Amino acid sequence: MQPDDVDAIRNLPLFRDCTSETFEALIKISFLQRFPQGVLLISENDPADFLHVVLEGMVEMFGSSGGRETTLSFVRPVSTFILAAVLKDQVYLQSARTLARSRILMIPAQSVRQAMQQDQAFMLSIVSELATGYRRVVKELKNQKLRTSSERLANWLLAHGRLSGDGTVRLGMEKRVLASRLGMTPENLSRAFSALRDIGVRVEGNTIRLEDMNALTDFSQPNPLIDDWNI
Repeated sequence: MQPDDVDAIRNLPLFRDCTSETFEALIKISFLQRFPQGVLLISENDPADFLHVVLEGMVEMFGSSGGRETTLSFVRPVSTFILAAVLKDQVYLQSARTLARSRILMIPAQSVRQAMQQDQAFMLSIVSELATGYRRVVKELKNQKLRTSSERLANWLLAHGRLSGDGTVRLGMEKRVLASRLGMTPENLSRAFSALRDIGVRVEGNTIRLEDMNALTDFSQPNPLIDDWNI
């Protein structure tokens, strides 16, 4: 593992306040692996053997039931998944696969649980991480239930357009995956893009150009009680 990788992991809220002994012990027994696009990393209903840290690439979290599948979230560098299952020593409620070539650090789950018991600062960071995850789920429920498909798409584009700095959003996934993430069918996503055309949203393959950020903001009506800018 490169020193920059170690520093990036150390700066995550989950590991920032733990003791040097705790952090070094966890890093020492971890596995750093490279995965190509499209690799299934974990499957729902499997035991949670590792805490995963995404160092490079992108990971899709998804669920399935009755022959149907839905995208639940995207995990980008540098962040972890799935902490709750690791701490509870229970099965995963979600599956995960790579959307791009990725580097993933895998920390043995049992070691994470032991470190939590021995390091109070690490335990407090875990509590904070779980609370943040809970609040993110509540925001996502409100987003799905209180907004139309066009409003959900508009807010997603607005958030990513602000991150890019130039009003350009480059999709790192197929449009059908984005549709699933936003809780709609590919057909509904296409109609939502068409509805946003009048406010300057231009689709060019997997590149989306936001030509009027003010108009998009007026339409989106972003709400800090719904929108999670830590995307």
